[in-house]
Amino acid sequence: MRTTLRALSLAAAFLTVATGVEARSLLDYVGQCVPFAREASGIAIYGDAWTWWDQADGRYARGHKPRQGAVIVFAKTDRLRLGHVAVVSRVVEKRVLMLTHANWSRQNGERGHAEQDVTLYDVSPRNDWSSVKVWYRDSNGLGGGIYPVEGFIYGTGRTAPELTARNPDYVGALIDAYVPEAAAR
Repeated sequence: MRTTLRALSLAAAFLTVATGVEARSLLDYVGQCVPFAREASGIAIYGDAWTWWDQADGRYARGHKPRQGAVIVFAKTDRLRLGHVAVVSRVVEKRVLMLTHANWSRQNGERGHAEQDVTLYDVSPRNDWSSVKVWYRDSNGLGGGIYPVEGFIYGTGRTAPELTARNPDYVGALIDAYVPEAAAR
């Protein structure tokens, strides 16, 4: 209990500094993906998202298998000029997971908001998480883009209490991945 209260206090302090507004939860965060992922995962890496993979070398374990609490590093592309980082909130099955991140979908017409337990689908030909599709609020399903991924950075276990919901929608995540046209109905 004391650890949870301390983590919530730290998250609120972080959000007050980062946004200038006192927030009740990490999920109230509005801003860039990097500070959000750092606070949610406990992985102390700084700089643009695309630099995290190389910065983690020798400091944190890295790999290509998702684990709850790991940071997934999206590569720098024309669409993601600074890359993207997100935190794995749940592993649903071998090609589907949920992540919690900030600054992806638009909410109320603006980017930057945190999203909890959104679907990530491995579309790589070798099932190695090198290419993914991400749930996108604007289309209410998986977005049309395929994004290259560097891999996963594994932290030391200190993650934010709001990383995942009490009852995430596993079935919805599987439907998003394997029956994407169902979201349009």
